[in-house]
Amino acid sequence: MVRNRVKRRLRAIMSPRLAALPAGSSVVVRALPPAAAASFATLEADVDGALRHAMSKAGR
Repeated sequence: MVRNRVKRRLRAIMSPRLAALPAGSSVVVRALPPAAAASFATLEADVDGALRHAMSKAGR
């Protein structure tokens, strides 16, 4: 049940962000065990940071 909750949260976080990604982009979100205890806000901040990092690397 915990794994499904994390999956639902990550889907909800990623859904509105997909439109901001460049066309043809692929994103894989992998949740580590500490994600099970993280709040929605913490997961959201982590995803946003990871996306910023990935976008900056893609722009190189």
